[in-house]
Amino acid sequence: MSNLQICSLRSGSRGNAVLVFTEKTKILVDCGISGKNVESCLSDIDVSPRDLDAILVTHEHSDHTHSVGVMSRRYDLPIYANTATFIAMLDKIGNVAESNQKTFKNGAEFEIGDIAVQPFEIPHDAADPVGYAFFNGAKKAAVATDMGHISDTAVAALANSDMVLLEANHDLNMLDVCRYPAFLKRRIKSDLGHLSNEAAAKLAVQLTLSGTRQILLGHLSDENNHPDLAYETVNGILKSNDISVGSDIILDVATRMETSRIYKAS
Repeated sequence: MSNLQICSLRSGSRGNAVLVFTEKTKILVDCGISGKNVESCLSDIDVSPRDLDAILVTHEHSDHTHSVGVMSRRYDLPIYANTATFIAMLDKIGNVAESNQKTFKNGAEFEIGDIAVQPFEIPHDAADPVGYAFFNGAKKAAVATDMGHISDTAVAALANSDMVLLEANHDLNMLDVCRYPAFLKRRIKSDLGHLSNEAAAKLAVQLTLSGTRQILLGHLSDENNHPDLAYETVNGILKSNDISVGSDIILDVATRMETSRIYKAS
């Protein structure tokens, strides 16, 4: 019997933090908002930061690492990241006790409490970015954001997940007409940038066919997306593939300023 659960504390291009937890183990995935905000978000779901067991880092960009060092120092938390990510983020997170610097190899499973963790490579313009799949009993949840395209590695790692937090960063039309400079638009659209709503929808179809029953769209751009637009785009493409939201799949959107509800992998 599994009680694997996931909650988006904050999700967006300005800051990301996700709690993956069971009754025994609580893991923070990224910490791209202030320590004070993390504590407030955890309080919203009746979790004490002193109950955290670890922080996992997907990559070194500041919207994922802003208070990683702060939280580690404040609560004596181990930080897990691959070697390249640690090297790239050390000047961002400040001094961290050597005993709290935990490295792993991509693809190699490890355990934190009663949760097994499998990091997998994702395509993004960072040192060595990863997504994470989490296992408890027969249940599986995953976090996959900051992906420039849908790679075979990511699809394989995400397949058969009960619950996935999946990037739906931007609407292509909104991005085309936004005030961003041309180089930034090219970066976002590139194979090492971010997933559009349409790309997220295509991956959502694949995941649903593999057995996924809950998808939470996240990492929405502040300027180039909207929660309703992301939802309707993904919902429409699911429908066109004879997948019904509500019966075949639960579809929600994580927002920048609100803590999501708690999703149980089931």
